[in-house]
Amino acid sequence: MLDAKLVRNDPQQVATALARRGYEFDTGAFVKLDGARKQFDVGLQALQAKRNRASKKIGALIKQGRSVDEAKAEVQQTLDKIDAELDSVKHSQAETRQQLEQLLLDMPNLPASDVPQGEDEKANLEISRWGDPTKFDFDVKDHVAIGESLRQLDFESASKITGSRFVVMRGQIARLHRALIQFMLDIHRREHGYEEVYVPFIVNRESMTGTGQLPKFAADSFKLNVEHEYYLIPTAEVPVTNLLRDVIVDADNRFGLNKLPLKFVCHSPCFRSEAGSYGRDTRGMIRQHQFEKVELVQIVRPQDSAQAHEELTEHAENILQRLQLPYRKVSLCGGDLGFSARKTYDLEVWLPAQNCYREISSCSNFGDFQARRIQARWRNPETGKPELVHTLNGSGLAIGRALVALLENYQNADGSVTVPHALQNYLDGIDRINA
Repeated sequence: MLDAKLVRNDPQQVATALARRGYEFDTGAFVKLDGARKQFDVGLQALQAKRNRASKKIGALIKQGRSVDEAKAEVQQTLDKIDAELDSVKHSQAETRQQLEQLLLDMPNLPASDVPQGEDEKANLEISRWGDPTKFDFDVKDHVAIGESLRQLDFESASKITGSRFVVMRGQIARLHRALIQFMLDIHRREHGYEEVYVPFIVNRESMTGTGQLPKFAADSFKLNVEHEYYLIPTAEVPVTNLLRDVIVDADNRFGLNKLPLKFVCHSPCFRSEAGSYGRDTRGMIRQHQFEKVELVQIVRPQDSAQAHEELTEHAENILQRLQLPYRKVSLCGGDLGFSARKTYDLEVWLPAQNCYREISSCSNFGDFQARRIQARWRNPETGKPELVHTLNGSGLAIGRALVALLENYQNADGSVTVPHALQNYLDGIDRINA
């Protein structure tokens, strides 16, 4: 959520910044609502002062010779009228504040100054490439054909069990999928300094709102039809970031969250309805309703967030490099930024069957946007006061897409798939997947 003071002080500047990401901010509506809020605040203070003055008249009436009961009765009539006015103003004030809060909840984050200009992904700026696209001396197959010929990817059974956009994995491919998870967790924990956490895969509305999934992306979320308003997580970003909800990071923190930066790594399933995908990537594992990720989350001081963003992205890149998967790094333009992000790098892995790069990780800096929603703060030792932290996250990596990339880039002419050296120890030394 944006700082209301920032919006209030210069709504036109905010509108100009939001226009860079294709969002039209109605400054007139905001100014009108905020003006009404001010009027109700002033009116409430005036009525409260009026009530206080009226209450003091009881003593004056008694001095004039009225009995206590008579004085109270006379003043009470005035107080009742004022109280009725107070109730009316409080109701209007609450409605106006709620409308303002909803307006702010619906507003995306401001893009960083160095975010490229552009309306959509065509304007994203390529920063770098690593590795050369894999070349083959035979006709390449996509991951669906490879997995089905090995009889280890079964989309038909998954469709029978549940529906479209699910998969059943068997045998060595199922083990390869699990090996990817463990490999990524080990690297991020041992070498990159992240603390591994296990979190609930079902969250409440407050958690989804806190990280920006609600209200914007309600249609893309799986809401459980139960007594409580619960949602299946679309990413581990939601529960992990909400570990800091209503928390002040300081020496006295009882949760052990007493020093920044905080770095968490978490493996989880992810559930998305893909309501906005409109039939894209219906074949295979590129865009599924259920998939898994290893997520990286960092909580840092504001002055450290830009460097932390570069570091977190490098950690995700390191996984691709160890797996010897060609990829490119792009900076998303304003029109392609996610709702809560102020700056995002996408890592796109090479997929031979599609003859193009496809996203496998989005690494984003949210500034204090999420922190303001969840009131995640740290105690600045220089001031002794709580201040908002900055939050960042990124996939390190998306497991299903990493599996797709491995199957396609490491396929052999005989239909087998070579296991990357980095993963062979996780598969008891197996160096090739066969039927």
